[in-house]
Amino acid sequence: MKKRVQGKQDVQIKKEDIQLKKAIFIGSAVLLVLVFVIGIFLYERERLDKSAKAAEQNLTFLARGHSPRLGPVEAKVHIVEFFDPACGTCREFYPLVKDLMKANRDKIRLSLRYAPFHAGADNVVRILEAARKQDKYWQTLEAVLASQPYWAPNHKAEVERVWPQLGNLGLDMERIRRDMYAPEIDGVITQDLADAKALNVTMTPEFFVNGRPLPSFGYEQLKKLVDDAVAKAYP
Repeated sequence: MKKRVQGKQDVQIKKEDIQLKKAIFIGSAVLLVLVFVIGIFLYERERLDKSAKAAEQNLTFLARGHSPRLGPVEAKVHIVEFFDPACGTCREFYPLVKDLMKANRDKIRLSLRYAPFHAGADNVVRILEAARKQDKYWQTLEAVLASQPYWAPNHKAEVERVWPQLGNLGLDMERIRRDMYAPEIDGVITQDLADAKALNVTMTPEFFVNGRPLPSFGYEQLKKLVDDAVAKAYP
């Protein structure tokens, strides 16, 4: 009889021991999940803090008065794009960026910066800047991008092929050829390349939205960065 009672007590102790171990296991699991969630929260907050600080530092290299601009000066969302006129992806993104601006009318301004990494692209930049002296910058840019496959086969700019593409824009072509080598245009290209280097821009197009770079390259990433900036600036 005593053995039977002792056996029942042993079984009960084992059950209690198992329940205690289960409780400890569940508690440990919950604690681990909680630590994990807190860790993610702290990591994300640190990442955002670093991103905000980086954005402030980036503004030093992004805000240049010589950059071609679209959109109202007072717009609170500022897209800065480093581009190369001989870059095929830049050509593809140009209408997409304009669509983003149309979808957020009067809320976005765009500044273009030059990163002519492809051979001969610096001379195409010179043509664009010379056209700007005749108030024909955007028309010239669109003509240049539209005809890019013709004058930039294999991403190498063949400048002599650019000239025929500009014939219907009402440009003074002789003046363009003179102005494109003006010292101030040299200065624009030099400054933009220096800023691109400071911002670690190694490929084009590269976008910054209110100083923040894309977390990874792609249109959806750009759209999200713009949408977030618009929502924050225009609550």
